[in-house]
Amino acid sequence: MNDRVPAHVLVVDDSRLERELAREALEPHCRVSCAESAEEALETLRRESIDLILSDLTMPGLSGLDLLARTQREHPGIDFVLLTGNASIESAVDALRMGAADYLRKPIQGEDLAYVVDRTLARRRLREENVRLRDELAALEACRALAPCLESGEVYAVALDVLLRTLSRGRGLAIFRRTSVSMSDGAAFRGFAETEAAKLRQVLAVDKPVNLDGLSRVEIASTGPVHDALREAGVTAGRLLAVPIHGREAEAGAIWILEDERRLEEGEIARARLVAGHAELALHNAERYNRAKERAFLDDVTEIYNARYLLAATDHEIRRAERYGSELSVLFLDLDRFKLVNDRHGHLVGSRTLRQLAQVLASCIRQVDTLARYGGDEFTIVLVDTPFEAARQVAERIRRTVEETAFDGGRSGALRLTVSIGVAGYPAHGRTREELLDQADKAMYRAKSFGRNRVCSASELVQETLPVSPRT
Repeated sequence: MNDRVPAHVLVVDDSRLERELAREALEPHCRVSCAESAEEALETLRRESIDLILSDLTMPGLSGLDLLARTQREHPGIDFVLLTGNASIESAVDALRMGAADYLRKPIQGEDLAYVVDRTLARRRLREENVRLRDELAALEACRALAPCLESGEVYAVALDVLLRTLSRGRGLAIFRRTSVSMSDGAAFRGFAETEAAKLRQVLAVDKPVNLDGLSRVEIASTGPVHDALREAGVTAGRLLAVPIHGREAEAGAIWILEDERRLEEGEIARARLVAGHAELALHNAERYNRAKERAFLDDVTEIYNARYLLAATDHEIRRAERYGSELSVLFLDLDRFKLVNDRHGHLVGSRTLRQLAQVLASCIRQVDTLARYGGDEFTIVLVDTPFEAARQVAERIRRTVEETAFDGGRSGALRLTVSIGVAGYPAHGRTREELLDQADKAMYRAKSFGRNRVCSASELVQETLPVSPRT
């Protein structure tokens, strides 16, 4: 017998003596309940979880065969052993054909009864173990889909799909932190109408964000913020299977699987833990990948984006502006006479000045804009969803802020610097990355040629050759 989780056996017999004999033989090993009729046994099955039924064949009212048929139809998965007299062997054989696990002939000896019950329950445990292993193997195979995921949002969306497929469920949702966008959570929904998903997204990711860091274990929950959000969205839901998935760094999120007409079971928790474990490995890989990608796109001196990232980001923003019919602007900046800083104060001071300048520029723009060091003392800013005239105002604010900033010159004291800025806008001055950057660069060169410390736009460019002026 399984001592850790005693099996629950229901003895059904109209003879009180037979019931007590069976109880005496089995109680050292099992939890035993008794019923004196098939009708009473069916009531017990509706109230309690039973592993095995021991039933007499001949009883007033429903017979043992009737009880077997009803049990298989209404409570599949319960094992059944028939107790029959010598004259009822044919009925016992019929019971075996109907799906009974075994039969015993009366009068029954306690040792024989214990042996048959133990053998039946052992087969049951083996069958359950085989089902568990089969389900875990299927879950492992499904988890292969997580391996190629290199973005955190993709990990949560794929893990949601894997969980729904593994648990044979129809509805679920994922809420996760988007580390690339401050104070913004991502979401994925499966099995919901568009209006339901939109309402849930608004509630869970904006109005009442879930404390993702506070979720720590896989469990079946009956109440909580997700239940509240589902009610607000008009979604009827019972219990939820909550599956937290956390990275090793800043990534955090969770998946919730909705219970349907089939109740969530404890066995599903084990499979959910398995999927969560593989999802967290994929999330760790995504974190490492993004960290390496960021390093490849960061400038070593200023720790802002480099030219490689700028080119890709500009292409992306142009495509987005084209798709949505919006505008964007590009600023091209160059420090005035920066060569003198390096010559007079040394390259260490020069590098420190560039880092400080990067911080000043970042403070003048939004988080959604892209700031990059183009090369040397040249910087480029992509202002998304920004009309050309608004970009000129941003450029003027940057020029004024740089002029008013005291840069750290080390032992030489504060340094005063100025910057020349060129402005170009999409689509007015170009529809490709090359055109926009070229126009902004030429406008910046024009600002240099007309005295530095000023802002010039691509609209001011003239066709004639500009006076030669060093880009310092």
